[in-house]
Amino acid sequence: MNRLAVYPGSFDPLTNGHLDIIKRSLALFEKVIIAVANNSTKQSLFSIEERIELIRESVKDFPNVIIDTFDGLLVDYCREKNSRVIIRGLRAVTDFDYEYAISLMNKELAPEIETVFLMASSENSFISSSIVKEVTMNGRELTNKVPHQVNQALLKKFNKKGNK
Repeated sequence: MNRLAVYPGSFDPLTNGHLDIIKRSLALFEKVIIAVANNSTKQSLFSIEERIELIRESVKDFPNVIIDTFDGLLVDYCREKNSRVIIRGLRAVTDFDYEYAISLMNKELAPEIETVFLMASSENSFISSSIVKEVTMNGRELTNKVPHQVNQALLKKFNKKGNK
């Protein structure tokens, strides 16, 4: 039985939807690596170091979570970490189309690695990092959509006081 799974993403920033997938993954796997993609072609709001720190604060009560970064192909990273499982969260049909295409390519590159899709819970089905950034950029707090420390970091980043 595979006891280690990799949950990759940019996590810019981490949302309650991500946390939900992490918690549910821990019910299925002994350990979960949160693999923060270091994508130099993507313009991120938070630096890789900031994202790691926000994730670390948000998952501090989950002892079976490992936080790491990776460059390059995810399947190469999984092989390096001896993980045969990739966790992906799905919010909507549009997510499925994109994720399915990636999973097919990953399967071609690394047939031994499986992708496990977890559907977003209903309260998190519309949350995305992009929406979170847009709302917070306009001075609105999202305390019920992101962890507290992420909300504070977003408001600080946009130099907003926040209102509900």
